[in-house]
Amino acid sequence: MGINSERDIEANMQIGPTDQGMVRIYIEADGVEIPMDFDPEEAEEIADEIRAAAQAARSLSD
Repeated sequence: MGINSERDIEANMQIGPTDQGMVRIYIEADGVEIPMDFDPEEAEEIADEIRAAAQAARSLSD
């Protein structure tokens, strides 16, 4: 499955800080739980990548 392959899977995502000073992205779908912890600097890099992807997607829909 690639980035452009569509799937009909419903998932829940939560993002927040942990009590250990990490940022957790938690995904749950079809009984599978995926907790991913990042240090704050990594989380900011991910946020920058998401913003860049959103900007690129927005330019494709114009």
